Amino acid sequence: MNLIDKFMMRRLMRYLAQMVKDAKTSKLDLVRRRLFSALEVRARMDEFIYVANERLALPMIGANRFPTPRGTDWAWRPQLWRGPLGVKGMASAPSKTMIGDEVTLYHDCQISELTLRQLRNTREADLAPYGLRMDVFKFDGTYLSLAIDFPDEACHGLTMKHLVRCDPIIETEKPLEIFARLNIKHGPNVEQIVRELPLGASSQMVEFDLGYSKLNEKRIEKVWMDLIFEGPSMNQVTVRDLTLCRYPRAEF
Repeated sequence: MNLIDKFMMRRLMRYLAQMVKDAKTSKLDLVRRRLFSALEVRARMDEFIYVANERLALPMIGANRFPTPRGTDWAWRPQLWRGPLGVKGMASAPSKTMIGDEVTLYHDCQISELTLRQLRNTREADLAPYGLRMDVFKFDGTYLSLAIDFPDEACHGLTMKHLVRCDPIIETEKPLEIFARLNIKHGPNVEQIVRELPLGASSQMVEFDLGYSKLNEKRIEKVWMDLIFEGPSMNQVTVRDLTLCRYPRAEF
């Protein structure tokens, strides 16, 4: 902070202290006008504090670096875990609610008792700047999932010689079965591969070997992944991070 900034800050602090003192004895019209001014100043300061905390907190916003296997030719962390969203959360979230540009909530509840909230990761072990917290109260549906749309780059050059890897970090309040389903649309068909996440293990990584699929490599149009939550009633699920990559499978 330079000398001018210090001088201006001292003047502001003295002025605010005098406003507090005068508020006890001044006419109500003056107190009312100063209150409106103070509320405007507080809004600006709250905005500054929010932006400053975002920039100074770790991990750094926009971080898209994470460990990948040797030979990786595509790697990606979705926007939700990479940067701040315009809408931070939602209560009683209906089906087909979009969270950012790439993640969509699906369920068949008649009455939604689900809340979604993007949160700031601050733990030393966290590599992603942001996470997603989902609170599920009474659940009267038969399915609950998060669909993650891959970018177009994921389709380019994708072949049956690839492995697609998903590295999530998921915390649950109570034990919960979670499945990851990779979907690849090729022409009129959709190839689907399902893996259960090993949530009790030190690594929750799963791989999808396209070598066992019936993929038409020349007609790939879209790729997405579903995270499917089995029996999520009265549970809190926090997805701290989710990264995806692809690399060639070993040749035998």
